[in-house]
Amino acid sequence: MDKKTLVIGVIGADVHAVGIRILDYAFQDAGFNVVNLGVMVSQEEFIAAAVETNADAIVVSSLYGHGELDVRGLRDKCVEAGIGDIPIYIGGNIVVGKQPFDKVEERFLAMGLSRAFPPGSTPETAIEYLKKDLGIGQ
Repeated sequence: MDKKTLVIGVIGADVHAVGIRILDYAFQDAGFNVVNLGVMVSQEEFIAAAVETNADAIVVSSLYGHGELDVRGLRDKCVEAGIGDIPIYIGGNIVVGKQPFDKVEERFLAMGLSRAFPPGSTPETAIEYLKKDLGIGQ
């Protein structure tokens, strides 16, 4: 089986590097090919890397609370780039303040993201969903 490729990174002006390193290792350990764009990644950089590597999914991390603003319009840009169906995940502290996560998730899904994960989610949770969504091991 070919390894599935994930483009991962921390979006926007966020400089939190530890979480993305942990995800990088966890995804590699789970058998994924990981393209880690690091921190302060723009939407355009995520898309360019996904197109260039023929990625199977985009995984966005955001810890500084502005994930909702940073991903707005990302699905539309993916459509324009010809990768409109690519799964897009986001996790971390993706909104400012304490908000009920079901409402937060609803807003991200309405923006065209495939999955949104609350603060404190484990890499294993994302891996489970990636395997399910990408049809691995079925």
